[in-house]
Amino acid sequence: MERKVCVTGGAGYIGSNLVMFLQDIIFVKGEESKVGLLKGFPGAEERLHLFEADIYKPQEFEKAIQGCVFVFHVATPLFHTTGYKYNDVVEATVGAAKTITNACINSGTVKRLIYTSSVVAASPLKYDGSGYKITIDESCWTPLHLSVPFAGDSVQNYTPAKTKSEQELLKILEQKPNGLEVVTLGLGLVGGGVPSTTTLVIVSPITNNVIRYQEQRYLEALLGKVPIIHIEDACRAHIFCAETPSLKGRFLCASSFVSCAEIAKYYQKAYPQLNHEYLEEHGKEVKWGSRKLEDKGFSYKYSMEMILDDCLECAKRSGIV
Repeated sequence: MERKVCVTGGAGYIGSNLVMFLQDIIFVKGEESKVGLLKGFPGAEERLHLFEADIYKPQEFEKAIQGCVFVFHVATPLFHTTGYKYNDVVEATVGAAKTITNACINSGTVKRLIYTSSVVAASPLKYDGSGYKITIDESCWTPLHLSVPFAGDSVQNYTPAKTKSEQELLKILEQKPNGLEVVTLGLGLVGGGVPSTTTLVIVSPITNNVIRYQEQRYLEALLGKVPIIHIEDACRAHIFCAETPSLKGRFLCASSFVSCAEIAKYYQKAYPQLNHEYLEEHGKEVKWGSRKLEDKGFSYKYSMEMILDDCLECAKRSGIV
């Protein structure tokens, strides 16, 4: 990819790894303290341009977007910042998505906006709460009025924020604004060899981290099982969504769809002392029905076993296990 691109949220887990995969980048930064690693990337001095921008002040992204062909909107606020026009994280996330989209439209150069969404926006739960649909795919939208077990503080805002912002972007796509193409990429739980909170969620049966395991169980309760994807496949999928001609619309992105018990049983081979409560099966008979990305030509490199192995090795290196 020889053209200029913009990555919002480049100091975060997915954003920073995406930056490493991109050849020519304009990176939108947050606090200066977060970007030391990025400045150390090969070629960063020539190809990495830093811009100060705050997701609560999305108009600050306009300068970074100017002259770009692709924009990867990865940034999502996890905590509310007071003193702005937004009342909560949900409003801030939706508002930022709108403003950044308008900046893309007004730039005159941006061809495609790729939005990093999440599978939490695609629950197969039936609207009336009577159970699950047979499959989970791009036609599924999370019924936000339903109460879902294990919904801790970390997801109370994240799920509606991702759902509503993705819906807003797809509405904009329907209006075909100035030829801008919009792609939303709903990632599964991201794991791999790089430390992150999502890696902690995956290895939680080994670490006995109750809070992180509840987040794993929340995904299972919301989605029927847990979609997982390797960080490298997640980055490759983003780039694929930029490079593939005439691509637009909604795509789910996960290489495996497994129950919490399946994750625990895999880790039990290495840790036979693992708490047997983790081995109890709670997953639902929901099938992964999304092949849109693969039908366009994308292929995953990492299997369930490879993802779980990399997460475990990462946890070992970090001294967690």
